[in-house]
This record gives sequence, structure tokens and C-alpha cells, in this order.
Amino acid sequence: MIPLVGLSTMATVIASQAVISGAFSLTRQAIQLGYIPRMHIRHTSSAEQGQIYIGAVNWALMVGVILLVIGFESSNALASAYGVAVTGTMLMTTILVAAVVLLLWKWPPILAVPLLFGFLLVDGLYFAANVPKIVQGGAFPVIAGLALFVLMTTWKRGKQLLVDRLDEGGLPLPIFISSIAVQPPHRVQGTAVFLTARPDAVPHALLHNLLHNQVLHEQVVLLTVVYEDIPRVPPNRRFEVDSYGEGFFRVILHFGFTDEPDVPQALKLCHLDELNFSPMRTTYFLSRETVIASKLEGMSRWREALFAFMLQNANGNLRFFNLPLNRVIELGTQVEM
Repeated sequence: MIPLVGLSTMATVIASQAVISGAFSLTRQAIQLGYIPRMHIRHTSSAEQGQIYIGAVNWALMVGVILLVIGFESSNALASAYGVAVTGTMLMTTILVAAVVLLLWKWPPILAVPLLFGFLLVDGLYFAANVPKIVQGGAFPVIAGLALFVLMTTWKRGKQLLVDRLDEGGLPLPIFISSIAVQPPHRVQGTAVFLTARPDAVPHALLHNLLHNQVLHEQVVLLTVVYEDIPRVPPNRRFEVDSYGEGFFRVILHFGFTDEPDVPQALKLCHLDELNFSPMRTTYFLSRETVIASKLEGMSRWREALFAFMLQNANGNLRFFNLPLNRVIELGTQVEM
């Protein structure tokens, strides 16, 4: 018995490490695809890009395991939850594969449908066999999955509504640059980088800076970070640069969902004589929005309150984009949703 206990212990450690590493990787990809709030990601290796550590996920896994052990008390009681979780994962994976094959890869239905139907039939039977176990303790993975689904959809929908609310009071970029040419403000030396999600509108941080400080830098860069639906973006497709005149430039950086979004390092690839991204001449301006739940159309009040809580506790752009701590200025604004 002792050798078998030792063997099962080693197998448990190996399996748990695989789950933890997978949770870190999936979390980072979900962050970069915009489905969950940003978290602080630590890279534990200078050679392996995917070797990361996310403290919030690690602590959440620990709390979840402890609650499972306390709640179910024995492995026999946990069997029902395990069966529902595994068969449910198999069924959902097949449904997602069907969506990819039919909608993205666009396979001919005559080839894709029989193959997918075979997988759906087997996975559906497995899951149906475990449905009676939901009332015997198998409800936990269902509830946990629904909770994560609500959080992810609330964050995704809330971010879209936030962008729409900001666009309502936004100023088109061509009009703003034309007004700068007619009534030029005082320009100071250096490069100002304003992070914005919309390439055709003036960032709110730029408007606030001009309104309160009455100055503009010699070079103003409107930076947008775009995440592609591919693991990695090659260096030759990393950036796009457009010059609007009057010292204004539009820079779009492209990252894959497994790339590390190191903005200062990526900006070094922008080889333009007019732009100087040296660390001591570059200042990064960030916007920090505070969401106020209201009766405007969008989401229900409880989801707006949930989104406001998630936004307040989300990790900011500063660490996520690896910006230098002493070269960042944050400007806040309040938004009703």
C-alpha cells in the first residue's frame, strides 16, 4: 500500500501542476481577448515566454480546493461533481469545435456535420448519464461555470458599453487637429503617448491634459493595442504608424494572445525620424474611468454594479503593458452606464 500511496501522491502533484499552469495560461489569454479584468502577471523565466505566474488565480485555486474538501469531506462524495465537470467539459469543447469548424474554418457541411454529430452524440450521452448526479453534489461545477460565465459576459459587455459612453462625448480626431493648427497651444519638448482604444477619436486623457495644463508635447502619439486571434504576431507585423501632421502620430501595436504586451519594447521598432521614444523623453498618459450605475439603457443595475466593482479592482494598464513607473501620468473621469 505504501508504494501505491507514494505513486498516487506524485501523480496528484503532477496533475495539479498541469491544472495550475493551464489556469495561468488560459487566464492570460482571456485577459488579452478582453473577457476578464487585467491581472498582474509575473514572468518567472527570461527564456520561456509562457512560463508565468498569476497570484490572484493561484490564491483562487487554493481557496476553491479548500472549500471543496470541506464541503464534500470525502472523495466518494466528490465523484458526482467530478463526473458532471468532466462530461460537461467534453460536451462544451465539442460545441466550441463545431463553431470553429463551421464558422471560422468554413468546412463543407457535408464533411463537418457527420463528424461533429458523432462527437456530439457520444459526449451528449455521457453528459446525460451524469445529469441525475447534479442533485447529488454535481451542482457545484454547474454553478461555478455559470458564475464564471456571468462574470466574463458582464466584463465583456461592460467594456463595450464603457467605450460607447466615452464615444458619445468624444471629439473626432481630424477636427481636433484642425483646431490645433488654427490656435496652437504651447508645445513642450518630448513625446507624449496616449493609450486609447479608438483610433479615430481624441483620447479623454489628451483633452484633460490640454484643458488643465494648457500644453502639448512636440510629438503626440495616439497608441492603440490590438490583440489578434493568433498566438503570436511576427515582428514585421507588430506596428502600424501614420502621421497626421502638427506633431500627431497614430501607432497601432499588434499582439497575439500569447505575446507579452511590452509597449516600450515594441515602440522601439517604430523607426521614424520624427519620433523619439527614448525613456527620458517619453511620457505615457493613461485614462482611469470610474463607472457610476444609472438608469441608462445597457445592462441591468446589478450587472452594472458588478462591472463597476470589477473595473475598480482590475489591474491597470501601467503594469499590464510594462510601462515605466516614473514616466506615467493617470487622468481620471467618471462615466454613467
